[in-house]
Amino acid sequence: MSALIQGVSRGLVVLWAAAFCGCGVYTPYGAQTAGAKTFSVDYFTPIAPLAGPEVGQQFTEALKDLIQRQSTLRWVADGGDIQYSGRIVGYEVSTSAVAGGQEVASQNRLTMQVQVQYVHVLEQDLAFERTFSRFADFPATSDLFDVEQELVEEINEQLTQEVFNASLGNW
Repeated sequence: MSALIQGVSRGLVVLWAAAFCGCGVYTPYGAQTAGAKTFSVDYFTPIAPLAGPEVGQQFTEALKDLIQRQSTLRWVADGGDIQYSGRIVGYEVSTSAVAGGQEVASQNRLTMQVQVQYVHVLEQDLAFERTFSRFADFPATSDLFDVEQELVEEINEQLTQEVFNASLGNW
């Protein structure tokens, strides 16, 4: 009986080691930090003609908030072990659906593109520069200015999760 208990104990230790000592350092939230303790996010400057400065600020804050919620990394103003920077390179409205049998838009689409530079000071081979794009539809009868705040929040939620997955999720 004692040998059986020892065998089970060793098996549990091996399983635990395999689960937590894989290819990198993971946080309890699933983020692969590769030993990093801090992160910084530079202001994402909007260079798209229709994007106001508040769009860059909202994305920057949304990215900081998401990383703080889904990792154990600590935010620092400058020079984190992990660094995010970039620009809002696309911000446009287009027609996404036409009313049946007519040439009148029934849905419009706000599309936002963010160019992200990701630097991992401790693991430089993880660095990348990529453009991420997401959209949200709204009724053509609505004025963009009336729904823009809600649409930008929805798009930011999707974009920041995609950036997180590409950088710390190691998908």
